[in-house]
Amino acid sequence: MNLPEQLKYTEDHEWLQLSDDGTTAKIGITDFAQGELGDIVFVELEAVGDLYEQGDVFGTVEAVKAVSELFIPVSATIYQHNPALEDQPELVNTDPYGEGWMIEVELTDPSQVDELLSADAYADLVR
Repeated sequence: MNLPEQLKYTEDHEWLQLSDDGTTAKIGITDFAQGELGDIVFVELEAVGDLYEQGDVFGTVEAVKAVSELFIPVSATIYQHNPALEDQPELVNTDPYGEGWMIEVELTDPSQVDELLSADAYADLVR
């Protein structure tokens, strides 16, 4: 299982990659999550410009096996969706930490990042 060390993780199987300045982040689902879901056929994301509190649903992923809700790891405003997922939702399967990212956000409380799991702690959770 691929778990990049520089990312932060949630118990709900989302990852967060903090920008260098610590004010924005990319968010997606983990390699473990995409593997459990199976072939992803559709990604639906909530509106750009809306504010979400930590733990709010920011979208859904539809796979052959199931539909799963996506939970935002930190309080933030969504400012961009990954446009590639509209035509290629399978990128979440093939490259969950790269081309398969889902949203970019502006953090409203950067201290919440410290509450997220390290790669080692997430690995312990899914073993």
